[in-house]
Amino acid sequence: MDVLQLARWQFGITTVYHFLMVPLTIGLSVLVAGMQTAWVRTGHERYYKMTKFWGKLLLVNFAMGVVTGIVQEFQFGMNWNAYSRFVGDVFGAPLAMEGLVAFFVESTFLGLWIFGWDRLSKRVHLACAWAFSLATIASAYFILAANSWMQHPVGVDFVDGRPRMNSIWAVLTNNTALAAIPHTIAGAFSVAAAFIVGVAAWHLWRKRNGDDEHRSVWRTSLRLGGWVGVVAFAALAITGDTQGKLMFEQQPMKMASAEALCHTEQPASFSIIAIGDVSKQNCEDVKTFNVPALLSFLAHSDFKTEVKGVEDLVGQYQAKYGTNYPDDPALGELAGKPIDYTPSLPVTYWGFRIMIGFGAISAGIGVLALWASPSPDRHPRRRRFAPLAHRKGRIPDSKWFPRLALLGIATPFIGNSAGWIFTEMGRQPFVVVPNPSGVDGVWMFTAQAVSNLSTGEVWTSLLALTSLYAVLGVVEVFLMRKYVRGGVEGVLPPKDGQPKTESLSFAY
Repeated sequence: MDVLQLARWQFGITTVYHFLMVPLTIGLSVLVAGMQTAWVRTGHERYYKMTKFWGKLLLVNFAMGVVTGIVQEFQFGMNWNAYSRFVGDVFGAPLAMEGLVAFFVESTFLGLWIFGWDRLSKRVHLACAWAFSLATIASAYFILAANSWMQHPVGVDFVDGRPRMNSIWAVLTNNTALAAIPHTIAGAFSVAAAFIVGVAAWHLWRKRNGDDEHRSVWRTSLRLGGWVGVVAFAALAITGDTQGKLMFEQQPMKMASAEALCHTEQPASFSIIAIGDVSKQNCEDVKTFNVPALLSFLAHSDFKTEVKGVEDLVGQYQAKYGTNYPDDPALGELAGKPIDYTPSLPVTYWGFRIMIGFGAISAGIGVLALWASPSPDRHPRRRRFAPLAHRKGRIPDSKWFPRLALLGIATPFIGNSAGWIFTEMGRQPFVVVPNPSGVDGVWMFTAQAVSNLSTGEVWTSLLALTSLYAVLGVVEVFLMRKYVRGGVEGVLPPKDGQPKTESLSFAY
């Protein structure tokens, strides 16, 4: 592999790994703050126990997210310094804002929350929890604003061959960012919900035949996760539709590739699944189970509009951006070679469907969790569904329920990762995608963005970081498994009131 391919692999591996922690942190931080709010308002002990248990897991995940996230920004100087020089005047602003929010607001209020249980009043301590959770969302906002500028550059002038920002407000209110942010946050809640459902279901099943003083903790957690998962999927569907319509306007090649739509259609059908190699030129020949005119509706909210195919779009890109790369030695083997404007169709086509499919599976498991754990009937005379009465307060005895719930933890993680891979690889060969209505010249090929390095140098960093991340992954799984198995007893202070002697990093 050449330097460009190695650099892309390194960025992809580190980014996907880091993003495994990010959505769980965002979703779980808000839910933990909600649990603590319920405890402060009602005084019910189960909410206190829920806050302690899920808060411990949140801290483990947050610590790993910080460690892996720091590497991401170093990537721009290591392997992508040409990109950094080109977009630095714009890209640096939202990244600096994210750094201030992440390392000052988040860390400050998280520290107060960790060590303030017996030192702050309940309401002040609760305010710290909400400040931390909202700061994680703000941090995500700035990162997504930076990424969305790469997808749809706005708020700039083109001066001396580089974009110069003329409006930070335009960058932060980019319509691409405003569509991506609620979609990403909904995905984060989906991840947190599946995690809560899986762990709570396992604890309920483990002590299904015996007495468990914390049973109400697991039952309340299970139902909370179920409801959040269902609502999150509905939000994902709504925000995803909005995001898709913007992509048809701003990056039509990405959406045509998501459907493996080789030729323009009017109206255009939506392919549910394909059998065969979608990367072939006659890729429409292998499509099956099409929904007539649905793609036109998803693109433009009507069933008649034309949707351009890959081949027609390639001609448009060639006419506007050229047929060959510049004859520049910095481009290495690609210098003077033809430009391939078509993203990897197997990645975009199947990535799009994996994103939707695994999100739906996660929501389905949430529905199952709600069905399997009905709320105790406080008004027996008002029962409407007598056949469900035998399920009151019970969990299925067979092993299928906890196994399915535990496997379900992975589904939104897979869906989120597939969505990001689709988003990033679908814009190739551009690292900064041209804005159809933006300033001429504000775009960049990925091949032009890479640093002038040797393959040996990139191989070294790729193997080192991948190995390090593998070790961190083992540590993450070990710590999560330890505290999940420890249950509520593992996070509560000793009954004699003496402080716990845990390591400083996660004690509270």
